[in-house]
Amino acid sequence: MNAISILKGERTVLITGASSGIGKAFAEIFAHHGWNVALTARRQDRLLELSETLKENNGSRVTIIQADLADPQAPFDIAKELNRNDIHIDALVNNAGYGVPGYFALTDWRNQQDFMQVLVNAPTHLCHLFLPGMIKNNYGRIINVASLNALLPCSPGQTLYAGAKSYIVGLSNTLAAEAGKHGVHVCAVCPGLTYTEFHDVTGTRDMVSKVPKNQWMSAQEVSNHGYRAVMRGDLMCIPGRTTRIMAIVAKILPRKMMVHFMTSQSKKIRRAE
Repeated sequence: MNAISILKGERTVLITGASSGIGKAFAEIFAHHGWNVALTARRQDRLLELSETLKENNGSRVTIIQADLADPQAPFDIAKELNRNDIHIDALVNNAGYGVPGYFALTDWRNQQDFMQVLVNAPTHLCHLFLPGMIKNNYGRIINVASLNALLPCSPGQTLYAGAKSYIVGLSNTLAAEAGKHGVHVCAVCPGLTYTEFHDVTGTRDMVSKVPKNQWMSAQEVSNHGYRAVMRGDLMCIPGRTTRIMAIVAKILPRKMMVHFMTSQSKKIRRAE
């Protein structure tokens, strides 16, 4: 655990998984709008590089906290470092995440356990740590990055992913109901296919690259939609026309039909078992 602070400003946003992809894009858009940023991820070199860019382009105060959210102690340690630097968190972006490729029965349980820690326990814990301060100040913004998969019935080959993201949507809606009267906006952002390192990590880049380009969005587009949505007070943000159409179709079609569709689609973009 290592914290480095650069420069000073007013409101501060904490962003997890900030070293690349959607997390990095959220850091850039918050900084562009005058926020100071606290960045956390495992790769400190990437965070240092991003911090210099944000400092140079926006004059933001940047706090770097190297942490691995697979460690249950990590949220406590992040909060401790921020308190030590006398930094109040006005906004939280729970973005850190990844996928565990492979059918459930063939995967290692420790990998699944770490996955649930990062995608479910850690964001919930971070909300629990920082929400009270937001309520006390009558101001807060929480973006929980979910996925289109949260709105679909299953995700074969990424067994726990859809369930974990569905939980994040439910958590976001409930926190919005509980804290909205205190000036806290909570928004679940549910992107579809996005150009990030996600598919490189899961080893599916070559296969998903076969999907037409008009079905993809950039991390910058997703973060722009998400930022505007949480500032408006939207409960959910589904960026992109194709993604919104898919979400509507998932509501209309019978669940058994959607499960069959998801299974057939999964075979096209997942590694063979």
